[in-house]
Amino acid sequence: MKLDQLSRRGFIAGASATIAAPGAFAQSAAPVSLNVIDVAGNLALTQPAFDLYKTKNAKIISQMNFTKAPAPELPAKLKAQQAAGRVDIDLVLTGTDALAAGVEQGLWVDILGQHGAKLPKLDDIFEKGAAMMQSLAAGQGVCVAWYPSGPLLEYMPDKVKTPPSSTDELLAWAKAHPNRLVYARPANSGPGRTFLMGLPYLLGDKDPKDPRAGWDKTWAYLKELGDYIDYYPSGTGATMKELGEGTRDIIITTTGWDINPRVLGVVPKEARIQTLKGFRWVIDGQFMAIPKGLSKEKEAVLLDLVAFMLTKEAQAFIYDKGYLYPGPAVKGVPLSMAPKESQDALGEFGRPEYEKLFAEVPMELPLPPDRMVVAFRMWDEQIGAKKSK
Repeated sequence: MKLDQLSRRGFIAGASATIAAPGAFAQSAAPVSLNVIDVAGNLALTQPAFDLYKTKNAKIISQMNFTKAPAPELPAKLKAQQAAGRVDIDLVLTGTDALAAGVEQGLWVDILGQHGAKLPKLDDIFEKGAAMMQSLAAGQGVCVAWYPSGPLLEYMPDKVKTPPSSTDELLAWAKAHPNRLVYARPANSGPGRTFLMGLPYLLGDKDPKDPRAGWDKTWAYLKELGDYIDYYPSGTGATMKELGEGTRDIIITTTGWDINPRVLGVVPKEARIQTLKGFRWVIDGQFMAIPKGLSKEKEAVLLDLVAFMLTKEAQAFIYDKGYLYPGPAVKGVPLSMAPKESQDALGEFGRPEYEKLFAEVPMELPLPPDRMVVAFRMWDEQIGAKKSK
Protein backbone atom coordinates (compact mmCIF):
# COMPACT_ATOMS: atom_id res chain seq x y z
CA MET A 1 0.00 0.00 0.00
CA LYS A 2 1.35 3.45 -0.93
CA LEU A 3 2.06 6.12 1.65
CA ASP A 4 -0.54 8.48 0.21
CA GLN A 5 -3.16 5.73 0.56
CA LEU A 6 -2.14 5.00 4.13
CA SER A 7 -2.04 8.68 5.04
CA ARG A 8 -5.74 9.08 4.31
CA ARG A 9 -6.42 7.02 7.44
CA GLY A 10 -4.85 9.80 9.53
CA PHE A 11 -2.73 9.10 12.56
CA ILE A 12 -3.57 7.85 16.05
CA ALA A 13 -2.82 10.48 18.64
CA GLY A 14 -1.52 9.51 22.06
CA ALA A 15 -4.37 8.16 24.14
CA SER A 16 -3.07 9.20 27.52
CA ALA A 17 -3.39 12.70 28.87
CA THR A 18 -0.60 12.05 31.36
CA ILE A 19 2.76 11.67 29.65
CA ALA A 20 5.88 10.86 31.62
CA ALA A 21 8.67 13.37 31.17
CA PRO A 22 11.37 12.15 28.76
CA GLY A 23 14.00 10.21 30.69
CA ALA A 24 11.60 9.42 33.53
CA PHE A 25 11.17 5.68 32.89
CA ALA A 26 12.94 3.06 35.01
CA GLN A 27 16.69 2.97 34.37
CA SER A 28 17.54 -0.46 35.70
CA ALA A 29 18.65 -1.98 32.41
CA ALA A 30 22.26 -1.76 31.23
CA PRO A 31 23.04 1.33 29.12
CA VAL A 32 22.46 0.86 25.39
CA SER A 33 24.40 2.07 22.38
CA LEU A 34 22.26 3.75 19.69
CA ASN A 35 22.99 4.01 15.98
CA VAL A 36 21.25 6.93 14.27
CA ILE A 37 21.27 7.22 10.48
CA ASP A 38 20.42 10.45 8.69
CA VAL A 39 19.17 10.28 5.08
CA ALA A 40 17.67 13.78 5.00
CA GLY A 41 20.35 16.20 6.21
CA ASN A 42 18.45 16.44 9.48
CA LEU A 43 21.48 16.25 11.78
CA ALA A 44 22.43 19.76 10.67
CA LEU A 45 19.43 20.82 12.77
CA THR A 46 19.12 18.17 15.47
CA GLN A 47 22.65 17.05 16.37
CA PRO A 48 22.90 19.41 19.39
CA ALA A 49 19.57 18.13 20.73
CA PHE A 50 20.67 14.50 20.40
CA ASP A 51 23.92 15.34 22.15
CA LEU A 52 21.98 17.02 24.95
CA TYR A 53 19.77 13.95 25.41
CA LYS A 54 22.83 11.71 25.69
CA THR A 55 24.38 14.03 28.27
CA LYS A 56 21.18 14.03 30.32
CA ASN A 57 20.78 10.25 30.11
CA ALA A 58 24.26 8.82 30.57
CA LYS A 59 22.81 6.05 32.76
CA ILE A 60 20.70 4.64 29.93
CA ILE A 61 22.85 5.49 26.87
CA SER A 62 26.48 4.43 26.66
CA GLN A 63 27.06 5.81 23.16
CA MET A 64 25.25 7.44 20.24
CA ASN A 65 26.72 6.88 16.78
CA PHE A 66 25.68 9.04 13.83
CA THR A 67 26.01 8.19 10.13
CA LYS A 68 24.66 9.65 6.91
CA ALA A 69 23.53 7.86 3.77
CA PRO A 70 21.54 8.48 0.56
CA ALA A 71 17.82 7.94 1.09
CA PRO A 72 17.34 5.49 -1.84
CA GLU A 73 19.85 3.03 -0.32
CA LEU A 74 18.28 2.77 3.12
CA PRO A 75 15.13 0.63 2.64
CA ALA A 76 16.96 -2.25 0.97
CA LYS A 77 19.67 -2.17 3.63
CA LEU A 78 17.13 -2.24 6.45
CA LYS A 79 15.10 -4.99 4.83
CA ALA A 80 18.19 -7.16 4.49
CA GLN A 81 19.11 -6.61 8.15
CA GLN A 82 15.60 -7.45 9.29
CA ALA A 83 15.54 -10.62 7.19
CA ALA A 84 18.83 -11.68 8.77
CA GLY A 85 17.60 -10.84 12.27
CA ARG A 86 20.49 -8.42 12.84
CA VAL A 87 19.22 -4.84 12.78
CA ASP A 88 21.98 -2.39 13.64
CA ILE A 89 20.12 0.82 12.72
CA ASP A 90 18.13 2.09 15.67
CA LEU A 91 16.70 5.45 14.56
CA VAL A 92 16.25 6.89 11.07
CA LEU A 93 16.03 10.59 10.28
CA THR A 94 14.28 10.86 6.93
CA GLY A 95 12.17 12.84 4.53
CA THR A 96 9.02 11.46 2.95
CA ASP A 97 11.02 9.42 0.41
CA ALA A 98 12.61 6.72 2.59
CA LEU A 99 9.72 6.96 5.04
CA ALA A 100 7.26 6.09 2.27
CA ALA A 101 9.35 3.21 1.00
CA GLY A 102 9.58 1.84 4.54
CA VAL A 103 5.83 2.12 5.08
CA GLU A 104 5.19 0.25 1.84
CA GLN A 105 7.65 -2.51 2.76
CA GLY A 106 6.60 -2.79 6.42
CA LEU A 107 9.98 -1.71 7.84
CA TRP A 108 8.87 0.65 10.61
CA VAL A 109 7.45 0.32 14.10
CA ASP A 110 3.90 1.74 14.27
CA ILE A 111 4.95 4.38 16.78
CA LEU A 112 1.63 6.14 17.19
CA GLY A 113 -0.58 3.08 16.89
CA GLN A 114 1.38 0.97 19.38
CA HIS A 115 3.09 3.57 21.59
CA GLY A 116 1.08 6.77 21.24
CA ALA A 117 0.55 7.04 24.99
CA LYS A 118 4.31 7.40 25.47
CA LEU A 119 4.39 10.57 23.38
CA PRO A 120 2.70 13.94 23.75
CA LYS A 121 -0.56 14.35 21.86
CA LEU A 122 0.69 15.56 18.51
CA ASP A 123 -2.55 17.32 17.57
CA ASP A 124 -2.09 19.53 20.61
CA ILE A 125 1.57 20.44 20.24
CA PHE A 126 2.25 20.60 16.48
CA GLU A 127 2.37 23.68 14.31
CA LYS A 128 -0.23 23.52 11.52
CA GLY A 129 2.35 22.67 8.86
CA ALA A 130 3.94 19.96 11.02
CA ALA A 131 0.50 18.43 11.59
CA MET A 132 -0.06 18.43 7.82
CA MET A 133 3.26 16.68 7.25
CA GLN A 134 2.46 14.21 10.05
CA SER A 135 -0.63 13.14 8.11
CA LEU A 136 1.72 11.61 5.53
CA ALA A 137 3.51 9.39 8.04
CA ALA A 138 0.88 6.66 8.58
CA GLY A 139 1.75 6.75 12.29
CA GLN A 140 5.12 5.16 11.52
CA GLY A 141 7.21 8.32 11.62
CA VAL A 142 7.08 11.39 13.85
CA CYS A 143 7.64 14.83 12.33
CA VAL A 144 10.63 16.50 13.99
CA ALA A 145 11.03 19.55 11.72
CA TRP A 146 9.07 21.29 8.98
CA TYR A 147 9.13 24.48 6.94
CA PRO A 148 6.87 26.30 4.49
CA SER A 149 9.62 25.98 1.86
CA GLY A 150 8.55 27.89 -1.30
CA PRO A 151 8.70 28.41 -4.22
CA LEU A 152 10.35 31.83 -4.12
CA LEU A 153 12.49 33.87 -6.48
CA GLU A 154 15.80 35.22 -5.22
CA TYR A 155 17.57 38.04 -7.01
CA MET A 156 20.22 40.72 -6.73
CA PRO A 157 18.54 44.14 -6.55
CA ASP A 158 21.39 45.88 -8.37
CA LYS A 159 20.81 43.59 -11.37
CA VAL A 160 17.01 43.24 -11.26
CA LYS A 161 15.36 46.59 -10.60
CA THR A 162 11.78 45.31 -11.03
CA PRO A 163 11.52 41.59 -10.19
CA PRO A 164 8.85 39.47 -11.88
CA SER A 165 5.68 39.18 -9.81
CA SER A 166 3.76 36.59 -11.85
CA THR A 167 4.49 33.54 -13.96
CA ASP A 168 3.85 35.60 -17.11
CA GLU A 169 6.29 38.26 -15.97
CA LEU A 170 8.89 35.62 -15.09
CA LEU A 171 8.65 34.12 -18.58
CA ALA A 172 8.85 37.57 -20.17
CA TRP A 173 11.86 38.46 -18.01
CA ALA A 174 13.66 35.24 -18.93
CA LYS A 175 12.98 35.88 -22.62
CA ALA A 176 14.39 39.40 -22.32
CA HIS A 177 17.39 38.21 -20.29
CA PRO A 178 18.39 34.81 -21.70
CA ASN A 179 20.58 32.60 -19.51
CA ARG A 180 20.24 34.91 -16.48
CA LEU A 181 17.66 32.67 -14.73
CA VAL A 182 18.51 29.24 -13.37
CA TYR A 183 17.08 26.48 -11.17
CA ALA A 184 18.48 23.06 -10.35
CA ARG A 185 17.27 19.60 -11.33
CA PRO A 186 14.18 18.92 -9.17
CA ALA A 187 15.13 15.34 -8.30
CA ASN A 188 18.23 16.63 -6.51
CA SER A 189 17.17 20.09 -5.36
CA GLY A 190 14.71 21.27 -2.72
CA PRO A 191 14.06 24.60 -4.50
CA GLY A 192 13.84 22.87 -7.89
CA ARG A 193 11.39 20.34 -6.52
CA THR A 194 9.32 23.02 -4.79
CA PHE A 195 9.17 25.11 -7.97
CA LEU A 196 8.02 22.07 -9.92
CA MET A 197 5.26 21.26 -7.41
CA GLY A 198 4.26 24.91 -6.96
CA LEU A 199 3.74 25.78 -10.62
CA PRO A 200 0.46 23.83 -11.04
CA TYR A 201 -1.10 26.09 -8.39
CA LEU A 202 0.39 29.24 -9.91
CA LEU A 203 -0.78 28.33 -13.41
CA GLY A 204 -4.22 27.00 -12.44
CA ASP A 205 -3.56 23.50 -13.75
CA LYS A 206 -6.30 20.87 -13.79
CA ASP A 207 -4.97 18.73 -10.94
CA PRO A 208 -1.90 19.94 -9.00
CA LYS A 209 -1.56 16.49 -7.43
CA ASP A 210 -1.37 14.58 -10.74
CA PRO A 211 1.79 15.35 -12.75
CA ARG A 212 0.89 12.86 -15.47
CA ALA A 213 -2.70 13.85 -16.27
CA GLY A 214 -3.17 17.20 -14.55
CA TRP A 215 -0.11 19.35 -15.40
CA ASP A 216 -0.60 20.31 -19.05
CA LYS A 217 0.01 24.01 -18.35
CA THR A 218 2.99 23.29 -16.13
CA TRP A 219 4.84 21.15 -18.66
CA ALA A 220 4.15 23.63 -21.46
CA TYR A 221 5.37 26.52 -19.29
CA LEU A 222 8.56 24.73 -18.25
CA LYS A 223 9.38 23.84 -21.85
CA GLU A 224 9.02 27.47 -22.95
CA LEU A 225 10.93 28.76 -19.95
CA GLY A 226 13.69 26.28 -20.73
CA ASP A 227 14.35 28.03 -24.03
CA TYR A 228 15.93 30.86 -22.04
CA ILE A 229 17.82 28.78 -19.45
CA ASP A 230 21.46 27.93 -20.10
CA TYR A 231 21.52 24.63 -18.21
CA TYR A 232 20.09 22.91 -15.13
CA PRO A 233 22.68 22.33 -12.38
CA SER A 234 22.65 18.98 -10.62
CA GLY A 235 22.20 20.58 -7.19
CA THR A 236 21.01 23.77 -5.50
CA GLY A 237 24.46 24.79 -4.28
CA ALA A 238 25.57 25.62 -7.83
CA THR A 239 22.68 28.03 -8.30
CA MET A 240 23.59 29.84 -5.07
CA LYS A 241 27.22 30.08 -6.13
CA GLU A 242 26.28 31.48 -9.53
CA LEU A 243 23.95 34.07 -7.99
CA GLY A 244 26.71 35.07 -5.57
CA GLU A 245 29.28 35.35 -8.35
CA GLY A 246 26.95 37.32 -10.62
CA THR A 247 26.68 34.64 -13.31
CA ARG A 248 22.87 34.58 -12.82
CA ASP A 249 20.49 37.31 -11.76
CA ILE A 250 17.45 35.29 -10.61
CA ILE A 251 17.32 31.81 -9.08
CA ILE A 252 14.57 29.68 -7.57
CA THR A 253 14.83 29.34 -3.80
CA THR A 254 13.07 28.39 -0.56
CA THR A 255 13.08 30.02 2.87
CA GLY A 256 16.01 27.95 4.12
CA TRP A 257 18.01 28.22 0.92
CA ASP A 258 17.43 31.96 0.97
CA ILE A 259 18.68 32.49 4.53
CA ASN A 260 21.42 29.90 5.08
CA PRO A 261 23.66 30.69 2.06
CA ARG A 262 23.57 34.38 3.02
CA VAL A 263 24.55 33.48 6.58
CA LEU A 264 27.44 31.44 5.15
CA GLY A 265 28.50 34.19 2.76
CA VAL A 266 27.86 32.22 -0.44
CA VAL A 267 25.15 34.71 -1.47
CA PRO A 268 25.46 38.43 -0.66
CA LYS A 269 23.41 39.63 2.28
CA GLU A 270 21.57 42.18 0.13
CA ALA A 271 19.92 39.52 -2.08
CA ARG A 272 16.13 39.78 -1.99
CA ILE A 273 13.20 37.44 -2.45
CA GLN A 274 10.03 37.76 -4.51
CA THR A 275 6.78 35.79 -4.57
CA LEU A 276 4.65 35.22 -7.65
CA LYS A 277 1.00 36.20 -7.83
CA GLY A 278 -1.26 33.43 -6.52
CA PHE A 279 1.52 31.29 -5.09
CA ARG A 280 0.98 28.76 -2.32
CA TRP A 281 3.55 27.37 0.06
CA VAL A 282 4.49 23.80 -0.85
CA ILE A 283 5.61 22.62 2.57
CA ASP A 284 8.19 20.00 3.52
CA GLY A 285 9.27 18.14 6.64
CA GLN A 286 11.54 15.55 8.20
CA PHE A 287 10.72 12.57 10.41
CA MET A 288 12.05 10.17 13.04
CA ALA A 289 11.32 6.48 12.39
CA ILE A 290 12.18 3.35 14.37
CA PRO A 291 12.94 0.14 12.43
CA LYS A 292 11.31 -3.12 13.41
CA GLY A 293 13.48 -5.84 14.92
CA LEU A 294 15.07 -4.01 17.86
CA SER A 295 15.16 -5.19 21.45
CA LYS A 296 12.45 -4.00 23.84
CA GLU A 297 15.15 -2.24 25.87
CA LYS A 298 16.33 -0.22 22.89
CA GLU A 299 12.79 0.49 21.76
CA ALA A 300 11.94 1.94 25.18
CA VAL A 301 14.94 4.27 25.07
CA LEU A 302 14.16 5.30 21.50
CA LEU A 303 10.57 6.19 22.34
CA ASP A 304 11.85 8.31 25.20
CA LEU A 305 14.33 9.95 22.81
CA VAL A 306 11.56 10.68 20.30
CA ALA A 307 9.50 12.27 23.07
CA PHE A 308 12.49 14.39 24.12
CA MET A 309 12.99 15.60 20.54
CA LEU A 310 9.45 17.03 20.71
CA THR A 311 10.17 19.11 23.81
CA LYS A 312 10.56 22.86 23.40
CA GLU A 313 14.10 22.58 24.74
CA ALA A 314 15.11 20.24 21.91
CA GLN A 315 13.03 21.96 19.23
CA ALA A 316 14.74 25.31 19.87
CA PHE A 317 17.95 23.95 18.32
CA ILE A 318 16.18 23.38 14.99
CA TYR A 319 16.36 27.06 14.05
CA ASP A 320 20.06 26.41 13.36
CA LYS A 321 21.26 29.09 10.90
CA GLY A 322 18.09 29.10 8.85
CA TYR A 323 18.78 25.80 7.09
CA LEU A 324 15.11 24.74 7.29
CA TYR A 325 13.56 28.05 8.31
CA PRO A 326 11.81 28.33 10.63
CA GLY A 327 12.11 24.62 11.48
CA PRO A 328 10.50 23.75 14.84
CA ALA A 329 7.56 21.36 14.53
CA VAL A 330 6.22 22.23 17.97
CA LYS A 331 4.17 25.31 18.82
CA GLY A 332 5.43 27.88 21.30
CA VAL A 333 9.14 27.73 20.40
CA PRO A 334 10.11 31.34 19.62
CA LEU A 335 13.53 32.29 18.28
CA SER A 336 14.32 33.71 21.73
CA MET A 337 14.60 30.09 22.98
CA ALA A 338 17.22 29.18 20.37
CA PRO A 339 20.98 29.28 21.00
CA LYS A 340 22.54 32.74 20.73
CA GLU A 341 24.32 31.74 17.52
CA SER A 342 20.95 31.03 15.88
CA GLN A 343 19.42 34.22 17.25
CA ASP A 344 22.30 36.29 15.93
CA ALA A 345 22.30 34.66 12.48
CA LEU A 346 18.54 34.95 11.97
CA GLY A 347 18.43 38.39 13.52
CA GLU A 348 20.85 39.59 10.86
CA PHE A 349 19.84 37.50 7.84
CA GLY A 350 16.19 36.62 8.48
CA ARG A 351 13.35 38.42 6.72
CA PRO A 352 10.49 40.08 8.63
CA GLU A 353 8.20 39.61 5.62
CA TYR A 354 8.27 35.84 6.08
CA GLU A 355 6.04 35.97 9.15
CA LYS A 356 3.35 37.81 7.17
CA LEU A 357 3.64 35.35 4.29
CA PHE A 358 3.45 32.38 6.67
CA ALA A 359 0.25 33.76 8.16
CA GLU A 360 -1.49 34.78 4.93
CA VAL A 361 -0.47 32.35 2.17
CA PRO A 362 -2.21 28.94 1.93
CA MET A 363 -0.10 25.82 2.48
CA GLU A 364 -0.16 22.67 0.37
CA LEU A 365 1.34 19.25 1.02
CA PRO A 366 4.05 18.06 -1.35
CA LEU A 367 3.23 15.35 -3.83
CA PRO A 368 3.02 11.84 -2.38
CA PRO A 369 6.38 10.14 -2.99
CA ASP A 370 5.13 7.82 -5.74
CA ARG A 371 3.75 10.77 -7.74
CA MET A 372 6.84 12.84 -6.99
CA VAL A 373 8.89 10.13 -8.69
CA VAL A 374 6.63 10.42 -11.74
CA ALA A 375 7.08 14.21 -11.78
CA PHE A 376 10.87 13.88 -11.53
CA ARG A 377 10.99 11.36 -14.37
CA MET A 378 8.78 13.49 -16.63
CA TRP A 379 10.87 16.59 -15.91
CA ASP A 380 14.09 14.69 -16.64
CA GLU A 381 12.71 13.38 -19.92
CA GLN A 382 10.85 16.43 -21.18
CA ILE A 383 12.84 19.34 -19.74
CA GLY A 384 16.18 18.44 -18.26
CA ALA A 385 17.41 16.01 -20.89
CA LYS A 386 17.98 18.90 -23.29
CA LYS A 387 20.27 20.97 -21.08
CA SER A 388 21.39 19.23 -17.89
CA LYS A 389 25.09 19.15 -17.02
